[in-house]
Amino acid sequence: MLRRTNGSVHVVRTLSATLSLNPLTAGPELVGREIRNCLDSADIREKVCVVGLPIGWFLTANIDLPELPEEDSNNLLALEAERVFPCDPGSLQVVTVQSPASGGKACALLVGAPKANVELLANALRAAKLQPIRFSLALTAMQPASEPRSSGVIALSIGENSAGLQVTGRDGILSLRALEGVIEQEGGRKTVNHGAVGREIRITLGQLPPSQRELIRHIRIFGSDELARPLADELELKWQPLGLDTEIATRQGGTEHGLRVSSETPLSGAFSLAAQQLAGKQTPFEFLPPYVGPWQRISRRYASGRFRMAIAGAGAVVLLIAALFGYQQWKLWRLQSQWAGISGRVKELENVQERIRQFRPWDDRGYTSLTILRQLTTAFPAEGIVNAKSVEIRNGELVTCSGTARDNRSLLGTLDKLRSAGGVEDVQVNQLRGRSPTQFTFDFRWREGEAE
Repeated sequence: MLRRTNGSVHVVRTLSATLSLNPLTAGPELVGREIRNCLDSADIREKVCVVGLPIGWFLTANIDLPELPEEDSNNLLALEAERVFPCDPGSLQVVTVQSPASGGKACALLVGAPKANVELLANALRAAKLQPIRFSLALTAMQPASEPRSSGVIALSIGENSAGLQVTGRDGILSLRALEGVIEQEGGRKTVNHGAVGREIRITLGQLPPSQRELIRHIRIFGSDELARPLADELELKWQPLGLDTEIATRQGGTEHGLRVSSETPLSGAFSLAAQQLAGKQTPFEFLPPYVGPWQRISRRYASGRFRMAIAGAGAVVLLIAALFGYQQWKLWRLQSQWAGISGRVKELENVQERIRQFRPWDDRGYTSLTILRQLTTAFPAEGIVNAKSVEIRNGELVTCSGTARDNRSLLGTLDKLRSAGGVEDVQVNQLRGRSPTQFTFDFRWREGEAE
């Protein structure tokens, strides 16, 4: 709970609680009652609130926009949303953030949150007698794209069960993702899978245009020191030689969104969201559903002018019911006759389309996966001194291989031969353990069309 006074913001009270009920499955009234009980126990009576939605709820996509009129650009974004999102865009509350890019083009970041989840959470909060005025992302508030210090930064937010990644360029947010599966349990305590985080950073940077990727110079980590410190040390060893500095986020200059803050106030997503609201800063990532109260619904439905028009039109409607009913029956009879004539061909066409959808994914004339495996197999010695245990191919482009080698010399020979193979780029060793035998993990990128 924050309060703003003369350009400063300070914490009045804090509360952290784990709900026993899931807002997405339990009834809104029950969830609201549990939230209300938690707030009452901390003597928090304020009703106005801002909410940070879990980043795992969101679907994101980056779209390149050509030079088009605004109306055509909106139509293109709607078509791209249908193509890239694995669900009906009508079931999502989609926010579009556009920013200029190199080459005279513009790029757009589509961020979609499930409407059902957002509405369930809003109903639970209102049942708790709260008034939500903003649904947004905590990571975008902690690392706002509008501030100069955010340019060229990869921001990592380490949460309780997942992590978020945000890449901010010179002109705005370039990428926003949830990193699933990077928080693990070891011996009853939570740890961060450093290798998985590094791999996701590499994949995200690989998806950016070269002109944007060259501007990224910093990695900033938000989270508890227990989880953030080991991750920062590991990333610094791996990425500092490549020109990326790693740091644990601290408050810059004792301010938050232009408001003065005590240096002892810890960084958190909840604090940044509330401070952003108190500072009057707008955010493009707004997912609060519009609320229409019962009185508003009644007044809109039975407004005086509209109600009088409805009474006047009711008389005319009654006179036309008989004629319209007869016309409707004739129209239905005609359509049923037409359908009887084409139903057989329609059913045959639906069967053909169903078979096309079933077998289209198998019609890969390029044999990409087999070609990659052939090049990888050719690089391994025939004597069996280097063995692969697992090979993972992502999107037909990023290949990760793990296995064992008799010694480092045998492995280096295999890597040299793989680097000289056609279609293979950016061979990097991610993990190396032991001397004889040696356990290894390396990855490379595959470029279709460059193989022999």
